[in-house]
Amino acid sequence: MTRRVLVTLLLVTTIVTTAAAGTIEGKVTPGQSVVYVDSIPGKTFPSPSQEPVMSQKNLAFVPHVLVVQQGTTVQFLNDDNEQHNVFWPSVGGNKKAAHNVGTWPQGEKRPYRFEQSGVAPLFCNIHAEMSGYIIVSPTPYFAQTDGTGNYRIDNVPDGKYNVVAWHEGMRLQTKPVNVAATAKADFTLSK
Repeated sequence: MTRRVLVTLLLVTTIVTTAAAGTIEGKVTPGQSVVYVDSIPGKTFPSPSQEPVMSQKNLAFVPHVLVVQQGTTVQFLNDDNEQHNVFWPSVGGNKKAAHNVGTWPQGEKRPYRFEQSGVAPLFCNIHAEMSGYIIVSPTPYFAQTDGTGNYRIDNVPDGKYNVVAWHEGMRLQTKPVNVAATAKADFTLSK
Protein backbone atom coordinates (compact mmCIF):
# COMPACT_ATOMS: atom_id res chain seq x y z
CA MET A 1 0.00 0.00 0.00
CA THR A 2 2.78 2.47 0.92
CA ARG A 3 4.51 1.87 -2.41
CA ARG A 4 1.31 2.72 -4.35
CA VAL A 5 0.93 5.94 -2.39
CA LEU A 6 4.54 6.92 -3.11
CA VAL A 7 4.19 6.14 -6.82
CA THR A 8 0.95 8.14 -6.98
CA LEU A 9 2.55 11.10 -5.21
CA LEU A 10 5.51 10.95 -7.57
CA LEU A 11 3.22 10.98 -10.62
CA VAL A 12 1.16 13.88 -9.27
CA THR A 13 4.32 15.85 -8.46
CA THR A 14 5.68 15.21 -11.96
CA ILE A 15 2.42 16.34 -13.60
CA VAL A 16 2.19 19.49 -11.44
CA THR A 17 5.86 20.37 -12.05
CA THR A 18 5.52 19.83 -15.79
CA ALA A 19 2.35 21.91 -15.97
CA ALA A 20 3.98 24.81 -14.12
CA ALA A 21 6.69 25.42 -16.72
CA GLY A 22 6.61 26.18 -20.40
CA THR A 23 8.67 27.17 -23.39
CA ILE A 24 9.16 30.45 -25.22
CA GLU A 25 10.31 30.12 -28.80
CA GLY A 26 10.45 32.15 -31.93
CA LYS A 27 12.66 33.81 -34.50
CA VAL A 28 14.67 37.02 -34.41
CA THR A 29 15.64 38.90 -37.54
CA PRO A 30 18.55 39.42 -37.87
CA GLY A 31 19.94 36.16 -36.48
CA GLN A 32 22.78 35.89 -33.96
CA SER A 33 20.70 37.72 -31.36
CA VAL A 34 19.99 37.32 -27.66
CA VAL A 35 16.52 36.84 -26.13
CA TYR A 36 15.70 36.87 -22.41
CA VAL A 37 12.78 37.06 -19.99
CA ASP A 38 12.97 40.53 -18.46
CA SER A 39 11.72 39.70 -14.97
CA ILE A 40 9.50 37.35 -13.03
CA PRO A 41 7.71 39.36 -10.32
CA GLY A 42 8.15 38.00 -6.82
CA LYS A 43 10.97 35.65 -7.76
CA THR A 44 14.65 35.93 -7.01
CA PHE A 45 17.27 33.65 -8.46
CA PRO A 46 20.45 32.40 -6.83
CA SER A 47 23.70 33.42 -8.46
CA PRO A 48 25.10 30.74 -10.76
CA SER A 49 28.10 28.84 -9.44
CA GLN A 50 29.66 28.45 -12.89
CA GLU A 51 31.98 31.26 -13.92
CA PRO A 52 32.00 31.68 -17.70
CA VAL A 53 35.14 32.96 -19.40
CA MET A 54 35.43 36.01 -21.64
CA SER A 55 38.78 35.64 -23.35
CA GLN A 56 40.96 38.07 -25.24
CA LYS A 57 42.51 36.12 -28.11
CA ASN A 58 43.99 37.30 -31.41
CA LEU A 59 43.05 40.88 -30.47
CA ALA A 60 39.35 39.99 -30.10
CA PHE A 61 36.88 39.24 -27.32
CA VAL A 62 35.97 35.55 -27.48
CA PRO A 63 33.09 34.98 -27.54
CA HIS A 64 32.09 38.29 -29.10
CA VAL A 65 28.77 38.10 -27.21
CA LEU A 66 28.42 36.36 -23.84
CA VAL A 67 25.05 36.02 -22.09
CA VAL A 68 24.99 35.53 -18.32
CA GLN A 69 22.47 35.69 -15.51
CA GLN A 70 22.59 38.64 -13.14
CA GLY A 71 24.88 37.81 -10.21
CA THR A 72 27.28 35.79 -12.37
CA THR A 73 31.03 36.15 -11.93
CA VAL A 74 32.76 36.30 -15.32
CA GLN A 75 36.43 35.38 -15.57
CA PHE A 76 38.31 37.63 -17.99
CA LEU A 77 41.26 35.71 -19.46
CA ASN A 78 44.14 37.11 -21.48
CA ASP A 79 44.97 34.44 -24.09
CA ASP A 80 47.25 36.73 -26.13
CA ASN A 81 50.98 37.13 -25.60
CA GLU A 82 50.53 40.83 -25.03
CA GLN A 83 48.78 42.86 -22.39
CA HIS A 84 45.08 43.67 -22.60
CA ASN A 85 42.76 45.98 -20.72
CA VAL A 86 39.04 45.37 -20.29
CA PHE A 87 36.51 48.04 -19.44
CA TRP A 88 32.86 48.90 -20.02
CA PRO A 89 31.43 52.44 -19.87
CA SER A 90 28.04 51.29 -18.55
CA VAL A 91 25.71 48.35 -17.96
CA GLY A 92 22.24 48.81 -19.37
CA GLY A 93 23.04 52.49 -19.96
CA ASN A 94 23.85 53.06 -16.27
CA LYS A 95 27.21 54.83 -16.19
CA LYS A 96 27.48 54.18 -12.43
CA ALA A 97 27.93 50.50 -13.35
CA ALA A 98 31.02 51.32 -15.47
CA HIS A 99 34.11 49.36 -14.54
CA ASN A 100 37.73 48.92 -15.57
CA VAL A 101 39.05 45.43 -14.85
CA GLY A 102 42.60 46.63 -15.49
CA THR A 103 45.53 45.47 -17.59
CA TRP A 104 47.26 42.12 -17.22
CA PRO A 105 49.61 39.75 -19.07
CA GLN A 106 48.93 36.49 -20.90
CA GLY A 107 47.56 33.54 -18.95
CA GLU A 108 46.06 35.54 -16.10
CA LYS A 109 42.37 35.80 -15.24
CA ARG A 110 40.50 38.64 -13.60
CA PRO A 111 37.04 38.01 -12.10
CA TYR A 112 34.13 40.42 -12.05
CA ARG A 113 30.61 39.82 -10.69
CA PHE A 114 27.80 41.43 -12.73
CA GLU A 115 25.19 42.66 -10.24
CA GLN A 116 23.14 44.79 -12.65
CA SER A 117 21.21 43.54 -15.66
CA GLY A 118 21.60 45.06 -19.11
CA VAL A 119 24.13 45.26 -21.92
CA ALA A 120 27.79 45.81 -21.02
CA PRO A 121 29.75 46.90 -24.12
CA LEU A 122 33.38 45.73 -23.72
CA PHE A 123 36.47 47.61 -24.89
CA CYS A 124 40.26 47.48 -24.54
CA ASN A 125 42.17 50.73 -23.82
CA ILE A 126 45.26 49.27 -25.50
CA HIS A 127 43.61 47.96 -28.69
CA ALA A 128 40.90 50.34 -29.95
CA GLU A 129 39.69 47.81 -32.53
CA MET A 130 38.60 45.35 -29.83
CA SER A 131 34.95 45.23 -28.80
CA GLY A 132 32.53 42.70 -27.40
CA TYR A 133 29.39 42.43 -25.28
CA ILE A 134 28.19 40.84 -22.11
CA ILE A 135 24.40 40.66 -21.91
CA VAL A 136 23.33 40.35 -18.26
CA SER A 137 19.88 38.79 -18.03
CA PRO A 138 17.85 39.49 -14.86
CA THR A 139 16.57 35.89 -14.98
CA PRO A 140 18.05 32.48 -15.81
CA TYR A 141 15.67 32.33 -18.79
CA PHE A 142 17.66 33.40 -21.84
CA ALA A 143 18.96 32.10 -25.17
CA GLN A 144 21.18 33.01 -28.06
CA THR A 145 19.65 32.44 -31.46
CA ASP A 146 21.10 30.05 -33.98
CA GLY A 147 22.47 31.32 -37.29
CA THR A 148 18.99 31.63 -38.79
CA GLY A 149 17.56 33.49 -35.78
CA ASN A 150 15.63 30.69 -34.08
CA TYR A 151 15.62 30.48 -30.29
CA ARG A 152 14.03 28.43 -27.52
CA ILE A 153 13.88 29.11 -23.79
CA ASP A 154 12.74 26.08 -21.77
CA ASN A 155 11.36 25.64 -18.23
CA VAL A 156 9.92 29.14 -17.93
CA PRO A 157 7.32 29.31 -15.13
CA ASP A 158 3.78 29.79 -16.38
CA GLY A 159 2.75 33.44 -16.36
CA LYS A 160 2.78 36.74 -18.21
CA TYR A 161 6.19 38.28 -18.86
CA ASN A 162 8.10 40.62 -21.13
CA VAL A 163 10.66 39.08 -23.44
CA VAL A 164 13.54 41.23 -24.70
CA ALA A 165 15.52 40.75 -27.93
CA TRP A 166 18.97 42.28 -28.46
CA HIS A 167 21.34 42.37 -31.42
CA GLU A 168 24.53 44.36 -31.80
CA GLY A 169 23.84 47.76 -33.38
CA MET A 170 20.06 47.37 -33.17
CA ARG A 171 17.48 48.80 -30.76
CA LEU A 172 16.23 46.52 -28.00
CA GLN A 173 12.73 45.24 -28.59
CA THR A 174 10.32 43.99 -25.92
CA LYS A 175 7.22 41.86 -26.40
CA PRO A 176 4.70 40.49 -23.89
CA VAL A 177 4.20 36.72 -23.70
CA ASN A 178 1.82 34.49 -21.81
CA VAL A 179 3.61 31.27 -20.95
CA ALA A 180 1.28 28.31 -20.56
CA ALA A 181 2.96 25.34 -22.22
CA THR A 182 4.42 27.06 -25.32
CA ALA A 183 4.52 30.78 -26.07
CA LYS A 184 5.73 32.32 -29.33
CA ALA A 185 7.49 35.64 -29.79
CA ASP A 186 9.07 36.68 -33.09
CA PHE A 187 11.13 39.86 -33.44
CA THR A 188 12.31 42.02 -36.33
CA LEU A 189 14.97 44.36 -34.98
CA SER A 190 16.00 47.64 -36.57
CA LYS A 191 18.60 50.34 -36.01
